Amino acid sequence: MTTLYCFDPLYLEHNLAGHPENRARLEQIMATLTATGLSARMAPLRPRPVDLALLARVHAEDHVTAVRQLAERGGGYLDMDTYVGPASYDAALLAAGGAVELVRAVLDGRGHNGIALVRPPGHHATRGRGMGFCLFNNVAVAAQAALDEFELERVLIVDWDVHHGNGAQDIFYASPQVLYFSTHQYPHYPGSGHWRERGLGAGLGYTVNVPLPAGVGDEGFRRIFAELLAPLAERFRPQLILVSAGYDAHWNDPLAGLCLSLAGYWQLAQTVVGLAERLCAGRLVVLLEGGYNLTVLAHGVADTCRALLGDPTPGPDPLGACPWPERPVDEVLRNWAAASAR
Repeated sequence: MTTLYCFDPLYLEHNLAGHPENRARLEQIMATLTATGLSARMAPLRPRPVDLALLARVHAEDHVTAVRQLAERGGGYLDMDTYVGPASYDAALLAAGGAVELVRAVLDGRGHNGIALVRPPGHHATRGRGMGFCLFNNVAVAAQAALDEFELERVLIVDWDVHHGNGAQDIFYASPQVLYFSTHQYPHYPGSGHWRERGLGAGLGYTVNVPLPAGVGDEGFRRIFAELLAPLAERFRPQLILVSAGYDAHWNDPLAGLCLSLAGYWQLAQTVVGLAERLCAGRLVVLLEGGYNLTVLAHGVADTCRALLGDPTPGPDPLGACPWPERPVDEVLRNWAAASAR
């Protein structure tokens, strides 16, 4: 069974020194995958820029044009957090295209599963706006490609970034073909992701938000994935699973306040790999989103690769368990149960 990975040096050219989302994130990941021998165990997949017609199925034309024109002018900001540099438009096209190429390769049998080591990240980008460090919504474009090109009927997106993926939710909010499941700190940027946000029209019930107070850690996430995600996935029977994988829910990440450890992230990766093996012949594609402690990010991605490869144990954890007591999730589970009963 082949695990694929997608990377291109152009992803490093989207960069702003001093910004949390900079090229050092991906440089550290690639160095760690090389040093541990993990990249040698996986097969590289060359990305191609996303087709503009496919991109237009997800994003408004004026948004795509605005990003391109800003890059052509030498760069600037889409909002106070989200920068565009001279190479950012091309990098963003290649990031979305890399996600699409991985989905194609997994669905046509060239790979068993894969990880898209791409940037800029994507899950905050809505149809008409880039935000939250994101330009184009890589996971949404990949899901749309699976629906359009392979005529899939059911795609599961699991978003474990600490920030709610408002863009992915927005794009598929009225669709019963995409089940969007998100764990995220709440209230926190971008302010969306309440458990009452459940979808619209035919998509009602296909958006599942699990908003978490600060302090939830490994045991809380274990329960959420076992008691909420797994039964939902069993009922939905996805034909493909996509993961928006942020590593910023770690207890030592500078931008948030959840208490996951690297052992907790290993547990999440093992869970989604197991769901994919059980429900959709292993067809799983992981896409890089956030994570701003470089040590955590690189080791978290490395462990995700180990899970994709079928390794029985994670790698070393240089930071260890969260030093603070974890917050229980009983109230979170009660709120979700009440929402789902309506």
